[in-house]
Amino acid sequence: MVSPVSSTEPTGSDEASGPAVEGGSPGGWKGWERHLFAEVDGASLALFRVAFGVLLAWEVVRYFANHRIQRYYIEPQIFFSYVDVIKPWHGQGMIWHFAALGVCALCGAAGLFYRVTAPLCCVGITYVFLLDKAEYLNHLYLCCLLSLLLAIAPAHRVFSLDRLRAVRRAARAGTEVPGEGVPRWALWILRFQVAVVYLFGAIAKLNADWLHGRPLDLWLPARAHLPLIGPLLALPTTALAVAYAGLLIDLAAPFLLLSRRGRPWGIGFLIAFHVANALIFSIGIFPWVMIAALALFPDPGWPRRLLGRRAVALREDAAGMPRRAVRALGMAALHGYVLVQILVPMRHWLYPGDVAWTESGHRFSWRMKLRNKKAEKLQIHLRDPVTGTREKVDPHAWLTTRQVKEMRTNPDLLTDFAHVLADRHEASRGVRPVVTARVMVSLNGHPARLLLDPETDLASEPRGVRRW
Repeated sequence: MVSPVSSTEPTGSDEASGPAVEGGSPGGWKGWERHLFAEVDGASLALFRVAFGVLLAWEVVRYFANHRIQRYYIEPQIFFSYVDVIKPWHGQGMIWHFAALGVCALCGAAGLFYRVTAPLCCVGITYVFLLDKAEYLNHLYLCCLLSLLLAIAPAHRVFSLDRLRAVRRAARAGTEVPGEGVPRWALWILRFQVAVVYLFGAIAKLNADWLHGRPLDLWLPARAHLPLIGPLLALPTTALAVAYAGLLIDLAAPFLLLSRRGRPWGIGFLIAFHVANALIFSIGIFPWVMIAALALFPDPGWPRRLLGRRAVALREDAAGMPRRAVRALGMAALHGYVLVQILVPMRHWLYPGDVAWTESGHRFSWRMKLRNKKAEKLQIHLRDPVTGTREKVDPHAWLTTRQVKEMRTNPDLLTDFAHVLADRHEASRGVRPVVTARVMVSLNGHPARLLLDPETDLASEPRGVRRW
């Protein structure tokens, strides 16, 4: 068995020329498997773990400070849940849930009891995400995915309290100190997830409105009051320039970041891009998470060298890898995850109509800042199919102002609301009513038109994954 390598030079570089050799046979599936399970320095993964945990904890603080927990998860009577059985905690349960989520995020950042707190953090944020479709945000979905990948990856092997405890235990017991290497797949699956956001963000921008500067031509002039950059945002040509710049940056980002020569340029452009987005738009922690994720792309040991520390000892032999059955299961899971992340953002092409209008396939697809939809009129009616009696419904009596605002432009939420109305009417009166909605909507400044057929019984329309 080959002994671990220790040197003052960087080892385990992720700039390998190709898959490693296993059993004397180069390349192929076995070579690819060994390449993914070979060890690399865990320093860059640990740095991202710290940054992500701190940012997630900061987001929890913002939820408390802005009273979002009460407004989003305690005050509403109805929730547009992805899964009907998932409901908010009763009473002050959601307050305690967010407090626990913040603690888990900080423990993850510190690498304390990581194998417990990281999965709890993933479950906690995913639960919040699934509570209400009206609260969908791309950055919240991204945090769910990143927290899942970090919960699976051994991101606590470097720069963590868990490692400090393990080193002290090894010193007392006189046993071998745990290594600081991580399997290459742990780094690459996170890189892949970040690249997917950029790639599908660029593909989504290849539409007529974006290429004509919409809806940026509606948003940027409204920010003319901003210091320094305000007058520039008000110029007629700025929206078009920003639209094409955003498209090119998103499209080039994955290729620049995964190229040794292009990486410095990519990191520089993307830092400037995300800082500008943070200054102009209110998009929460998303820009900062994406900036933090840039730490994953250089050589895995770069944070260690930045601190002037010696390179770590890494296993270069197959004996340090998991058993073949475990590797086979891991390979299936990794490639299955990759396939899902590629196919799901493309599913809207299977559905008729413009996704920006129908919303079918909009979620989970990295369609960011592409549409400005305004409802000019919303009328909802219940009709008794036996007596023909028609009754107007005031959605504000059932939903919060924010939920109504989201529902007015979203056929998915209108359908869900119609089912709630019909179910409750049927339960109280014994007859299932016909629920119709007449809503006029303008998309990206175009003339308003009917969002859906005002004669369609929304309570009989199917609810399902397609509309997600």
